[in-house]
Amino acid sequence: MRPDILNPLFVEVGALEGVGPKLKKPLDKLGLSRIRDVAYHLPDRFVTRRAVENLDEASVGEQVVVALTPTEHKSSAGRGPYRVLAQDAVGNICSLTYFGRASYSAKKLLPVGEKRWVAGRIDQYGQMLQIVHPDHVLEQSDDSLQRLCEPVYALSEGLTQPRVAGLVSQALDRLPDLPEWIEPSLFNAEGWPAWSDALKLAHKGEHESARDRLAYDELLANSLALLLVRADNRQRKGQPLHGDGHLRDKLQLPYSLTGAQARSVKEIEGDLAQQAPMLRLLQGDVGAGKTVVALMAMLAAVEAGKQAALLAPTEILARQHFETLRTMAQPTGVEVAILTGRDKGKARESILMGLMDGSIDIIIGTHAIFQDTVTYKDLALVVIDEQHRFGVAQRLMLANKGKQTPHTLAMTATPIPRTLTLAQYGEMDVSRLDEMPPGRQPIDTRVVAQERFADVADGVARHIAGGQQAYWVCPMVRENENEDIAAAEARYAGLKERFGDDVVLVHGQLKPELKDAAMERFASGQAKLLVATTVIEVGVDVPAATLMVIEQAERFGLAQLHQLRGRVGRGSEKSVCLLLRGGALSETGRERLALMRQTQDGFLLAEEDLRLRGGGELLGTRQSGDTPFRVATLEQITQLLPKAHDDAKILMERDGGLDSPRGKAARILLYLFERDWGVQMLRGG
Repeated sequence: MRPDILNPLFVEVGALEGVGPKLKKPLDKLGLSRIRDVAYHLPDRFVTRRAVENLDEASVGEQVVVALTPTEHKSSAGRGPYRVLAQDAVGNICSLTYFGRASYSAKKLLPVGEKRWVAGRIDQYGQMLQIVHPDHVLEQSDDSLQRLCEPVYALSEGLTQPRVAGLVSQALDRLPDLPEWIEPSLFNAEGWPAWSDALKLAHKGEHESARDRLAYDELLANSLALLLVRADNRQRKGQPLHGDGHLRDKLQLPYSLTGAQARSVKEIEGDLAQQAPMLRLLQGDVGAGKTVVALMAMLAAVEAGKQAALLAPTEILARQHFETLRTMAQPTGVEVAILTGRDKGKARESILMGLMDGSIDIIIGTHAIFQDTVTYKDLALVVIDEQHRFGVAQRLMLANKGKQTPHTLAMTATPIPRTLTLAQYGEMDVSRLDEMPPGRQPIDTRVVAQERFADVADGVARHIAGGQQAYWVCPMVRENENEDIAAAEARYAGLKERFGDDVVLVHGQLKPELKDAAMERFASGQAKLLVATTVIEVGVDVPAATLMVIEQAERFGLAQLHQLRGRVGRGSEKSVCLLLRGGALSETGRERLALMRQTQDGFLLAEEDLRLRGGGELLGTRQSGDTPFRVATLEQITQLLPKAHDDAKILMERDGGLDSPRGKAARILLYLFERDWGVQMLRGG
């Protein structure tokens, strides 16, 4: 249960003054549903203004506070701006310009002949200075002068900066007095403020120390929760699995395992033989052979008389795994089946019966394989593919599906920098596939200007005419009115005019049956060109596809470009990846594309991605910025995470765990950052 001391922070945001149903909607869009969320809605930046006596003291582009007296109101015909002409103390004229509905408030705020203090940015409009949508218009100078350093918050439609600032102020007034959870010597060495002081300072200005302390809290909560999961896992009773190798010996692989594959198989065998359930992450670069290692692990479980399951994040990936594993396992006689949310009626009943009576040895599917209605005879191993798409809480639900806690092997094709592995997988042991299987040819990667679009299309035509297949990837599904970004639907329509039925379209918003039908046509070779969004970035395996075109490649992270490139080069034919770049290329974008030409080492690219992205997303595959952390930036993660991990270990191993005085404070921290799944791991937590 959440500690009572935190209850004021978890009250709904409607408890704040001025928040009604109308305001709740835009707040919800920002994820601000509780008072805690508002308190942690930290400013994106701060506007620093200078108070000036008159406009002669100000520069164009500068943020100022100045006293102005309105002299004339001028409205434009149609949708034109509403202008209020005003003069300063020495007679300089400035236009206060408003657009849309904001013009109504201008009439009330700026009566002719009455002095007002105006805060905003000075711009040039023809020969006249102007302030567009002043941030503040006040009768007295005191309040505006207090805002010389003002926070700028992320907004959604229906919110204004003053409104959000007012809600934040109310939330900060409700902060409880919490005990300190940071190890004392570290707290003193860093010189960090106390928790409530840090939150207040972070909203007032560029207080690096306060921001670092808040980021550290989040990283400590995450590290501690993962350590608790790991400790609980070691106490659980699992099933030691001792496969005798008779099924694995029947596999007819066309090549020998790489050294990295053989090492990983041995590490997994060692884990499976233990009483404590395995909790291991298998990191493999694109094409490094994770599937073979996973099959070896699952066959070892079947050799021991048990069942194994493979969980995939999407139906496309589940069906592809099913075809690949069923073909590979055919010589062993092992029964492999698939179960997804689309399976209904008698087919579904047959699969459920096979899992219950044990006639199905290996099941592959989406989250449907862990629904309450699915019962296993003796599930002993779970393989989770594309681990980053499943949270810790989802991993924990698997423990209820076996007679005893199943062994877990998580896999990711996203190479993760070593410095960040702790943030995502601190509760797991890690195996790395850092070698390529023999016979994989390097992919010829070229950067091409968007202006050469016609040449690229001609090249695709020649490629298809030669009997080969190609991918064409766009950054989004459909056009955005405000941005010139290639959209898959529009590109598909254009290419279909030229190539007819040889073209198919796949994106995340398509109905599953349409998506599967398109993938089936492409995988079988009936379609020659697959136009897609990044939905194909993982798992899609069509060896005959040897050309990849990525439009506006500068918009993707290095890790994601590497994943997409990995869809080709999977057969014996030479493959090409064309990175189409837009005209406005930043220095970072230029360096990113140059690195793609220079190397195909995913782990190296992951480290470089981390360096180039700075405060961006945690992983290149997370273009939306979806990371496990809301407070900590990428720089803070790399700098503070090792300290947080060590601090969590000290608490658990030296300072008496969550039952000690500091541990009780740390328990509050876990609930504060909603890592309470870590607390649930404790008996009676």
